[in-house]
Amino acid sequence: MGWLQKLSDGLSHTREQFSQSFNVLLDRGPALDDEFWDGLEETLVLGDFGAEPSMNIVESLRETATRLALPDSRAVLEYLADAIADQFIPCETDPFTDLPSVVLFVGINGAGKTTTVGKIAKAAHDEGRKVLIGSADTFRAAAIEQLAVWGQRADVEVVQRERGADPASVCFDTIERAEQLESELVLIDTSGRLHTSSDLMRELHKMGEVTAKRSKAPVRNVLVLDASTGQNGIQQALEFNRALHLDGIIVTKLDGTAKGGIALAASNATGAPILRIGVGEQVSDLRPFDAHEFARALIDSGE
Repeated sequence: MGWLQKLSDGLSHTREQFSQSFNVLLDRGPALDDEFWDGLEETLVLGDFGAEPSMNIVESLRETATRLALPDSRAVLEYLADAIADQFIPCETDPFTDLPSVVLFVGINGAGKTTTVGKIAKAAHDEGRKVLIGSADTFRAAAIEQLAVWGQRADVEVVQRERGADPASVCFDTIERAEQLESELVLIDTSGRLHTSSDLMRELHKMGEVTAKRSKAPVRNVLVLDASTGQNGIQQALEFNRALHLDGIIVTKLDGTAKGGIALAASNATGAPILRIGVGEQVSDLRPFDAHEFARALIDSGE
């Protein structure tokens, strides 16, 4: 199965919800009246796009309808995917290709951080990059073991310490080792933590400070966000952004049950661009984010 088909399948849940709502809007008549625009905005909000992005999308479509003298609601919906895509923040710096770079991965438990680190390490190594992994999730023994397996699979060294070690010291040691190896790309996994835990968020802030002080290369903070979290993902993104300014977001687990609108909502709330999206377990199932490709898959199955 190709990438576009996997992406389409991964966004099927959101697309089906949109399709039902669009049919209701179209069935009530072609008029571009307040009822249509309000209904469209409500549909986007319910799709987890967030209130402000939904308002911006509708305002953009209103302007398009006026400028192009669109005749009816069906004609307006033809421009919806482009309006959604235009709301995404463009990625001006990709921390995985604009090297040298140190990337600190953050997020809650179960978001897929460790697997994401492994996939990116494997892909970068296969492209000929000098990669190093830091295993700063010292709380969960399985994370250390999991990264070790990914390191072997990718032929990438993993800096790790015993369970319970200070994660900030692991970050420090990882940067030192990266300089010894002249690594271009350094990927540091951190332990999953609830965004509501002030102590754990303070620990994360400390890790960020230690890493930034020690590293000569730019340090970027990337949130790994489970797409199935829905509206809760916005609050997660905001809290992680407060503790550690986010430079980007990776959206994982777009597996057909996910709520795809959260990608736009989280990005809009933090000002951080979407860097990658994941639709499956294979290394090739994690790809650079293309806003127009994503928006089209959200709105149109391509059938």
